[in-house]
Amino acid sequence: MRGREHLLDAIERELTLVSRHQLATTAKGVLERSAYLMLSRIDVTGPMTARELATALQLEISTVTRQVGAMLRERLVDRIPDPGGGAARRLRITPTGAARLAADRKRYRSGLGKVIDGWPDTECADLYRLLRALNERIEKLQGTPWPRED
Repeated sequence: MRGREHLLDAIERELTLVSRHQLATTAKGVLERSAYLMLSRIDVTGPMTARELATALQLEISTVTRQVGAMLRERLVDRIPDPGGGAARRLRITPTGAARLAADRKRYRSGLGKVIDGWPDTECADLYRLLRALNERIEKLQGTPWPRED
């Protein structure tokens, strides 16, 4: 049992360390992490209500509402009527939001590319496979799957 507990400690520590690193620069105009995550979700799902975002990201609605307010002020999203006729308004990425999200994704990929530069393709594929398996297991346990394009 000590071996498994030791591995859990080590994995937890490494995940904590990964989460503290930001692979992009702290350049002016970089999205807040919460905005990046919300825009990424809307980008893959399409327009969503604040309640749907809160559920998908497992956040309190008050937290999402504050973050949505900031994104509205920065013109990253706008509100549109629910095509289904519901009373709630949906959040849609604006051209400004799409451009900023694309720029940040490019920065993150560039930073990640520097980190794994020199790794064999097999190790990169292993990292992807294990990260995806970890995320999919978390999503299954929490009941919050993240839509994937593939």
